[in-house]
Amino acid sequence: MGWFWAEPAASPGLVAPHPLTSSNATPPPGCPMHAASTSSSPTSSQKSSPFPTGGSCPVKAPNNPMTTNGPEPSTLSKLNPLNYMPSNLSQTRATNQTIPLPVEREMSSIPRGDAESNWEYPSPQQMYNAMLRKGYDDTPQDAVESMVAVHNFLNEGAWAEIVEWERRFSRGLGYGWQACRLGEEGSVTGAGIMASEDEVAQPRLLRFEGRPSDITPKARILQMLGQVYPSRFGGEPPFDRHDWYVQRQTAPGQPREVRYVIDYYSGPPEPTGEPVFYLDVRPAVDGPTAAAERLMRWGGDVWHRASGASVRQQAS
Repeated sequence: MGWFWAEPAASPGLVAPHPLTSSNATPPPGCPMHAASTSSSPTSSQKSSPFPTGGSCPVKAPNNPMTTNGPEPSTLSKLNPLNYMPSNLSQTRATNQTIPLPVEREMSSIPRGDAESNWEYPSPQQMYNAMLRKGYDDTPQDAVESMVAVHNFLNEGAWAEIVEWERRFSRGLGYGWQACRLGEEGSVTGAGIMASEDEVAQPRLLRFEGRPSDITPKARILQMLGQVYPSRFGGEPPFDRHDWYVQRQTAPGQPREVRYVIDYYSGPPEPTGEPVFYLDVRPAVDGPTAAAERLMRWGGDVWHRASGASVRQQAS
């Protein structure tokens, strides 16, 4: 996931379907990984290239064409082909750094698509060095650890949402409907229909792309509705957008790549001042199957509540 943190809190009216509990971090606004730079990444995260040998955080800078001339090795050749960030970010203390930053890296729960291991999050020292390389010299050094904590927290929340989508639909639309017709609460608890995690092949994250300047159609529609019904839909637009490319393990055993779209919203802070985030995670409508999955999950929950099934379950 991209290295970012909370923007100023959005107004309370914005609707976001999947709230995350708050973190105890309050880092400053802005995202160095999404800042325009002449040394940014190439235009496509899908460019063919060997996978790196070491773990790194799947971060992609904004699209910016890059050309190379002469026999010197290109900058592209030094980048991780999964995310077009440096494969080995420095753990060395910066020249003007006044306080020590941890160099330990935390292992995520997100399986890699190119190896039998999980993605590894950057250390605070690596994040600070990366921000300096992007020109963010005014970043408070004592806030970097909080930035890493928020970064990791949102990564884990986004992946949990993707795993839930895959748990429903990796075995096909028929199996997915059997879960969705139970409503959100019924499906999550299983209700004796869904298989255990050990019986369901787990998805893997192949790569992803940060697209903060490309508002999604859904977010755009919500903003338009906010102009008509401000009390219901009013609020700030997403402060970030990512596309995650996931390897789905299908029932026949043939893996298939599925693109997920994630909108990141900031909500009103807790009374204690802790930031609150909302993630809207769903499959990108790249074909009729993804459209059917989104319709089933939304329609199944609506039908479950409208038919009174939830009330009957509580009464029984």
